[in-house]
Amino acid sequence: MGAQDMAEAGVQERTTVVIVGTGFSGLGMAIQLRKAGRDDFIILEKADEIGGTWRDNSYPGCACDVQSHMYSFSFEQNPDWSRWFSGQQEIFGYLKGLVDKYGLRRFIRFGREMVGAQWDAAEGVWTVQDAQGRSYQGRFLVSGVGALHIPNIPHLDGIERFQGEAFHSANWNHDYDLNGKRVAVIGTGASAIQFIPQIAPRVAQLTVFQRTPPWVMPKPDRPIPGWMRTAFRRVPGAQRLVRNALYWFLEARVLGFNGHPTLLKLASKIAERQIAKHIKDPQLRAKLTPNYVMGCKRVLQSNDYYPALARDNVDVVDQGIAHVREHSIVDGAGVEHEVDAIIYGTGFHVTDAFDHLAVEGEDGRDLAKEWATHGMRTHRGICVEGFPNLFFLLGPNTGLGHNSVVFMIESQVRYVLDAIRLVESSDAQALRVRPEAQEAFQREIQRKLAKGVWSTGGCTSWYLDSQGVNRTIWPGFTWRYWLQTRSVDPSEFELVQRVPAAAR
Repeated sequence: MGAQDMAEAGVQERTTVVIVGTGFSGLGMAIQLRKAGRDDFIILEKADEIGGTWRDNSYPGCACDVQSHMYSFSFEQNPDWSRWFSGQQEIFGYLKGLVDKYGLRRFIRFGREMVGAQWDAAEGVWTVQDAQGRSYQGRFLVSGVGALHIPNIPHLDGIERFQGEAFHSANWNHDYDLNGKRVAVIGTGASAIQFIPQIAPRVAQLTVFQRTPPWVMPKPDRPIPGWMRTAFRRVPGAQRLVRNALYWFLEARVLGFNGHPTLLKLASKIAERQIAKHIKDPQLRAKLTPNYVMGCKRVLQSNDYYPALARDNVDVVDQGIAHVREHSIVDGAGVEHEVDAIIYGTGFHVTDAFDHLAVEGEDGRDLAKEWATHGMRTHRGICVEGFPNLFFLLGPNTGLGHNSVVFMIESQVRYVLDAIRLVESSDAQALRVRPEAQEAFQREIQRKLAKGVWSTGGCTSWYLDSQGVNRTIWPGFTWRYWLQTRSVDPSEFELVQRVPAAAR
């Protein structure tokens, strides 16, 4: 499509960089562009406020499971975190503060949900469409949408007959009064173990439908004392020292995830002791004890989950769900449980998160179809062969089970900035990753993943795609990823030169 065609198509804005999303990824990219003295970018945001995951997830008890001083940008440390593990409102406030500090609101286009994008090889631009049919054009497209933004709601047989209230934890209905209600929670993942303890004392009856029990470690959370926060503000380097100590402590956990038997056994014993401490009923204890290796699924942290399940008004059902009736759920054993409300704690679409986007690269290549057929394949989780000038932040195989993903995001943002600089300093039109470079990266990462607990631990998790391949986790130390992404290796890419207008 040429320039005249684009004009006729009604492109609303033209810029250099189009960023999608205003979570940590999108804001991190925008801040570094501003730090580089650039204002030639826009940010498309589907909602009417910034925040991504930390805007959407407002369920009771929502908090981070990485320490606050690591789950924040290294260049924007906050000395005033109230707890070692921050709650949703505090993290949301931190992000809004960054938007104000760096004057980002004027770059954000709210209510603009990206639904598709096409690469124009002749013009060397991406044209992005939103859900209302508006178009935006930029030389570079940066996806900061992340993986935890599309709620995964399983289909339950007969759910259309249900006459009570039903919602996903990421779309919490704060107007619905749970007090005195009979509530069913479906799922026992990271969100469910946070909100179950919050609602259990309020409801008349809580029925928790568990498919597979999670490994739950004690959460070392407590308020940060005032004297320490004062020290962080007044003593140069104090907070940096704490952050560095936390980083290396968390980094060491990767040894267990990569199959170190002693570390895994020790961690499992700690988790089992927590079950034994709070769950006295042997039948319930058996239900809650995993039969797979710790780390195969996401390891969770909580101090109040097991005490909540031990309450007299809480039942744990591990028989599955047969069907739903007007006012009840019938489990796989044929037992009927009367409920007024159903809350889905069933997580998000991860390995298929991009299936709904119509992203077309060179020669009309369809990203969703290629990933559905061959799996989510990228170079360093950032670039995709056949899709020039397209960059993913927190893309495939850059998620973590042991440390802070914000560290990964910062590494990727630096890499994307370097890629943009390389294109512009070379007076090229685009940057295209070489197929052999992407293939080499994929071979190496899948070789490492095959030996890790995610693949050998005896479970099925959302880390794996429909073919059973791990397309989610980075299988090693994050400092190694930092080294790999410090700068763009020109030998791994092809610079696409501009085509003179007369030759088009």
